[in-house]
Amino acid sequence: MESRSRAGALKARDITAMRAALLAWYDREGRTLPWRIRPEDRAAGRAADPYAVWLSEIMLQQTTVPHAAPYYARFLILWPSVHDLAAAPREDVMAEWAGLGYYARARNLHACAQVVSRELGGVFPMDLEALRALPGIGEYTANAIRAAAFDLPASVVDANVERVISRVFAIETPLPAAKREITDTARTLADPDRPGDYAQAVMDLGAVICTPRSPACGACVWASQCKAHAEGTQERYPVKAAKKAKPVRHGLAFVILRGEGEAREVLVRTRPDNGLLGGMLEVPGTDWLDDADALPALSEAAPDGFHWREAGRVVHVFAHFELRLAVFAALLTGEANLPDGTRWVAVHPSRAAGLPTVMKKAVQAAL
Repeated sequence: MESRSRAGALKARDITAMRAALLAWYDREGRTLPWRIRPEDRAAGRAADPYAVWLSEIMLQQTTVPHAAPYYARFLILWPSVHDLAAAPREDVMAEWAGLGYYARARNLHACAQVVSRELGGVFPMDLEALRALPGIGEYTANAIRAAAFDLPASVVDANVERVISRVFAIETPLPAAKREITDTARTLADPDRPGDYAQAVMDLGAVICTPRSPACGACVWASQCKAHAEGTQERYPVKAAKKAKPVRHGLAFVILRGEGEAREVLVRTRPDNGLLGGMLEVPGTDWLDDADALPALSEAAPDGFHWREAGRVVHVFAHFELRLAVFAALLTGEANLPDGTRWVAVHPSRAAGLPTVMKKAVQAAL
């Protein structure tokens, strides 16, 4: 039976050489990121801030570094410590998260901050099991925090690492079935003496050199060991199972506006905690249904007392389905009976409303 760890077939000296080459490259060319402690920082006596590392890892779970960086900076300005974040109103945290997507992360972020602040004295644990017990921290994130924040041995396998390992060893098993094999192989290669630097180095290799398209193999320190490079099949890996077509859901969105210019506001409500966009703001609307013909008529679904105009349609793609919203708009010029549980928030960009992207699209269609 084939070993789960492809690296197990390598000689010890080959693994040692791969580690040394990767770390030397990282020392020279690794990315400088605001939450990262680089070797020269450590040599100068600076240590990683576990709060900053945790915050960055939660933001980066489903987001790129360029997209997450401004959010990371703003969060640290607003809430410089885990105690500050724990004490913040959750709705403020959710509003600042708007645009990062996967909003359960924001709810878990706030809940985790409260646990660390109130139950752990503001100190993040080093132990993997203790990290995994915290809200919103799974296997990957626990390992990433352990490596980057505490420089302790950990198996950190993100999409970048999956790509590197699957190419170097030409792993034919499609993802996600290959995850176990890739993780075991990555663990065998990991450097026990510089675990934090190694984990970040192999992620950087995937992010900067071993990119999804047109990888820079000529600059890769592992090119001589890479089976895919030898075969000229780099872009074939990682092999992925065929994607299924995303289902489509349909809904109606009702955008009620008042005021003009920078004073313009939109009527919103808070979604339930459970489910997609849980705890985030939304404009009133219908449930999202698989069958467009099953949607209620405008006269049945729209809030009463408004003159509605059809403002257009918006499409938004979530991870597991595509949403198509028919947007209707109304302008409040006097008094009206507003739907229960609603409130007004600013529309103008200089006074961000904290709306998730799909709701921003609906509001923009109505303006």
